[in-house]
Amino acid sequence: MYYFIVNPNSCCGRGKIIWDKLERTIKDSGVEYQAYLTEKPGDAKIFAKNLTEGCKESSVIIAVGGDGTVNEILDGYSMCSCVTLGYIPAGSGNDLARSLKLPKNPVRCLNKILHPKYYKLMDYGVLSYGDSEISHRRFVVSAGIGMDAAVCHNLLYSRTRDLLHRLRIGKLAYLLVGVRQLISAKPCKGYILLNGVQKIEFNHAYFISAHIHPYEGGGFKFAPDADFEDGRLSVCVMNNRKKRKLICVLLNSLMGKKSVNKGIRFYSCEEIHIHMDRPMAVHVDGESCFCQNDVEIRCIGKKLRMIV
Repeated sequence: MYYFIVNPNSCCGRGKIIWDKLERTIKDSGVEYQAYLTEKPGDAKIFAKNLTEGCKESSVIIAVGGDGTVNEILDGYSMCSCVTLGYIPAGSGNDLARSLKLPKNPVRCLNKILHPKYYKLMDYGVLSYGDSEISHRRFVVSAGIGMDAAVCHNLLYSRTRDLLHRLRIGKLAYLLVGVRQLISAKPCKGYILLNGVQKIEFNHAYFISAHIHPYEGGGFKFAPDADFEDGRLSVCVMNNRKKRKLICVLLNSLMGKKSVNKGIRFYSCEEIHIHMDRPMAVHVDGESCFCQNDVEIRCIGKKLRMIV
């Protein structure tokens, strides 16, 4: 059985257009399927939980939407060996699709899912936060604290983003909001603890991001060395007294180059604890986790079965 969880509102309604086209193809193929269309944030998580909880029969859940839709599905997903995840990108960023090199044509993606040649056991991440009550959020692409998360928060409510996405230049929205955030950003003191052993302190941290996949924000390659099958997080830390150095980081990431500026540091670990001296914005796959000053992020190795 094929279960489609569809976000019709992704990318300013593009999800609905893509789904209408896909559904005609699915009906022509004669396969057995059910479709669940989301109406509000959180619906995809509920659908995924209901479909996978106690699942004993082989099935495929296909996300039709953006990285946020996949994030919700993963967050509600019961990790069962008989359930496989498929993905048809219909969002604005599509960083997961970019990393997996999925076809841009939705029908070609559908055909790969209906006639699969390859399956992969992929890593995913878990972010934990909170004081009196600990909350956990899974993520498939990246999680971060600081300026990159503030950009994601801003984009969630930006009118400019909708216009740029209609023009199919969503990456420019991230860059424009990033520049605006850069102007107002203030660095923060803090430290990271890698694998519970190695403590590294920072005096002028702007953001810290932990990646399963290399890209973020619609194609910004903040973690060029990230590998979704190695059981490790690829961590990028921007720590620099000179704010203008961030401009080079954004431009290099936009062009897919690894930044070598002083103050840009990269680490690899299975688990990271991040402490900042004041609360800063936090995100998972571009979705808000509000502001925190302490978070823990760990990699869960090769537990997500996916068609690629």
